[in-house]
Amino acid sequence: MTPIFFAALGGIFPALAGMLNIALEGLLLAGAFSSLAVFYFTGNVFAAVLAAICASLLLCALHIFALFNLRANLFISGLAVNLFSSGICIVLSDKIFKTRGVVTASYSEIFRGNSLLIWYLAVGAVFLLISCLALYKTPYGLRLRACDKNSSSLVSLGINPLHYQKTAILISGFFCGIGGSFLSLNLGAFVPGMSAGKGWIALAVIFLGLRKPIGVLAAAFVFALAESFSNYAQGLWNIPADFILAFPYVCTLAAMIAVSVFERKKI
Repeated sequence: MTPIFFAALGGIFPALAGMLNIALEGLLLAGAFSSLAVFYFTGNVFAAVLAAICASLLLCALHIFALFNLRANLFISGLAVNLFSSGICIVLSDKIFKTRGVVTASYSEIFRGNSLLIWYLAVGAVFLLISCLALYKTPYGLRLRACDKNSSSLVSLGINPLHYQKTAILISGFFCGIGGSFLSLNLGAFVPGMSAGKGWIALAVIFLGLRKPIGVLAAAFVFALAESFSNYAQGLWNIPADFILAFPYVCTLAAMIAVSVFERKKI
């Protein structure tokens, strides 16, 4: 649940600003590689997380440049970031570690037990609270939410909505960097493509959670529960593995349909 939750929590901000960031997958992967690479040489977890955040923010800066300076299409630019991230991680792995495969870090006490997970969950709880306050209790959150459907109102007040859209994308990069670092540090290794669709799942979680921080937490937990169940069920039932592995995605699809029906009835 942890990387999905962080990616989805960050993805709420651009989604509310009318700039859905579909580059979450690539941001997670960049964070995973950067954190493992820095931890490999320094053995410092905090430096590794910081490196993951910086790498993710750098990709977000490129994404912002393409969107607002080069006038690129939002979805094409996001897809380009995903593809670029996947390729550059392998290239850098080949140059730095002389391998295009798995890169492992030396053993550390941080991997013992669930200490790393507890730290990430604690940090996630703090950022969840901060996000709720920032989105619903501050002028920034009010203006950010107005960027989607009431941007003309902001312009009439002398407020530039592009500023809030840019910061929203950077915020999503910040959270994806943290989520990506958990992927590799928790495993103690970097595996090419280890984000494994979690960024795309996070996009679904954003809308399943109705673009609200608490809703995102609940949706991420439900999906993670379904994924854990599918992993557990592989050794229990005589069912083809492909069907069992598809269970979380079927649950996601069913949940999206249910939410859509619920929202339609409210209207």
